[in-house]
Amino acid sequence: MSTRELYTTDPGDSLWQVPATGAARFTWEYDDGRDRLLALYKKGKDKQWDADLRIEWDLEVDPHDPLGTPDEAMSLYGTTYWDRMTEKERGELRQHYASWQFSQFLHGEQGAMVCAARIVESVPDLDAKFYSATQTMDEARHAEIYSRFLQEKIGMLYPINDNLQALLNDTLKDSRWDMPYLGMQVLIEGLALAAFGMIRDTTNKPLPKQILAYVMQDEARHVAFGRMALRDYYKQLTEAELREREEFVIEGCYLMRDRLRGLEVLENWGIPKAEAERFTEQSEFLHLFRKLLFSRIVPCVKDIGLWGKRLQQAYLDMGVFDLGDSNLDLLMAQDEEVAEKLDAERFAAEEAARTAEVAEAITRGGTAE
Repeated sequence: MSTRELYTTDPGDSLWQVPATGAARFTWEYDDGRDRLLALYKKGKDKQWDADLRIEWDLEVDPHDPLGTPDEAMSLYGTTYWDRMTEKERGELRQHYASWQFSQFLHGEQGAMVCAARIVESVPDLDAKFYSATQTMDEARHAEIYSRFLQEKIGMLYPINDNLQALLNDTLKDSRWDMPYLGMQVLIEGLALAAFGMIRDTTNKPLPKQILAYVMQDEARHVAFGRMALRDYYKQLTEAELREREEFVIEGCYLMRDRLRGLEVLENWGIPKAEAERFTEQSEFLHLFRKLLFSRIVPCVKDIGLWGKRLQQAYLDMGVFDLGDSNLDLLMAQDEEVAEKLDAERFAAEEAARTAEVAEAITRGGTAE
């Protein structure tokens, strides 16, 4: 069955073309390069994994409650629309929200794959090309995983959000080699990591928890890569060049802030856009959610050296300025630890089950004699 049949609304032309600009850069310098990036490259090689084997795809998922979303987290909760809905309709709304959210994850991962490939092409340093090649494979795996989850477990997809598409377009059309890092590694990936983490830590459903934990383990390396590369490069830029990049970050952050409201879901339910916007703005849960989405972006932007007055003022206006002092290294370490702990728990349970099965077989054998 064509994926197009699963979209809630017509996604338009199935092929989106962004005109490529900028140079492909080769280097004939094959020295060892930067130790930190080469260590990250080695880690990227060592941490490759197969989604078919690591994820338990046979786990059941209720498409009408795929994430265990509480009523209070729904934008319509407490409105007359919610009061008039049956339990079946509320389940369908949960399905739409999960589909919309994971669809944006899917489209973002494809964007990340294309941006990582662009970095391989355009970045001047060989050590960065090496690592970006491993990231391209990671992003392909993530797109594969989210696509499978949406098609097999939720049964519904949403088109790419306009704001996400606009940021991807701006990122890919820019001819400067550092812009795919800034647009993707810092903004899109940073926001996605925060969204993944909030769902990973609150869902009571084992399959999405596995998916998000394992994807985040990869993404923690990607953000570390972007920080290393940009921190080194931005030390060399003039004040004017830094301000240009800060303007890009400001615009991108406003786009990202407005990305994850889910207005498309409410409009799909026949709710006028003005009302849908009012409901999302009044949602206390969504206000908290949107602030926490910047928990990875703000400290990363500050760390790489983009912290001018206009950027600080934009973060004050968004109510996320205080996140600049967050410990990004600790957050990334926790992302890796959660995945390792989940693996350990799963394998321990499987080993215990195998031990019990062997003991039972031995007991049956002894009884038969």
